[in-house]
Amino acid sequence: MVEARIFRAYDIRGVYAKDLTEEVAELIGLAYGTMLGNKGLTVVGRDVRIGGDVLARGGARGLSRAGCDVLELGIVTTPMLYFSAMHFEADGGVQVTASHNPPEWNGFKLVKPGGATLSAGAGMEELKDRVLNRRFREADKRGEIRKVDAIKPYIDFIASKFSFDRKPKIAFDYSNGAVAVVMPKIVERLGLESAAINETPDGRFPGHLPEPTEETLKDLQRLVLDSGADFGAGFDGDGDRVVFVVDRGRIIPGDITLAIYVKHLDR
Repeated sequence: MVEARIFRAYDIRGVYAKDLTEEVAELIGLAYGTMLGNKGLTVVGRDVRIGGDVLARGGARGLSRAGCDVLELGIVTTPMLYFSAMHFEADGGVQVTASHNPPEWNGFKLVKPGGATLSAGAGMEELKDRVLNRRFREADKRGEIRKVDAIKPYIDFIASKFSFDRKPKIAFDYSNGAVAVVMPKIVERLGLESAAINETPDGRFPGHLPEPTEETLKDLQRLVLDSGADFGAGFDGDGDRVVFVVDRGRIIPGDITLAIYVKHLDR
């Protein structure tokens, strides 16, 4: 039985092995593949959460049953999933993640053609109805499922956006999340000096809860000061949220970060 409460405004979330199982994931994939017209190319990724591999496998199988070809990305950040949807010219995508929720949670973010997210008023109600009422359409021929490397093209893209007058030293708190899979490679590619904590991907999130808050960033603030870093960056579990710490250890509020980003957007 699929619980209606797992369908949220912007994603699907529930407790793994209770609300979300491989069978539920397969139904979600089958329903979404039906919404995509039982054809086309999709990408499926996951963060490091417990059960992510199981749910990604179920979702991919459901999409395949609907007739969609599936590119399996493995462990990626949520921004990497969005990038991959555009890079591989996919018609849709699924990221298995519960973002900054506690370790026992997992979920799904679904990407529509063009990169927008399935959400309330933009497809989530239809998906919920199809899953709960089993309104699927299976294809005569299953789609192909194959693995691809999503990390290299993402690193190439990110690296192409940077040039330095002076290369900064950066302190990172990876929160044991998906960023730990890709950020060290970006740092190496750019030739940056860095220091890091919670750098081992672990879906139990042993360092702290996977959300950059005033409480969880205390170790990063100390690392910035102790390592002499120019600034620090603390990520959430799936890498779609970051909070910055300046060289004196002060946390920069999100609205200030946004203002700085917008000011330099055209550079």
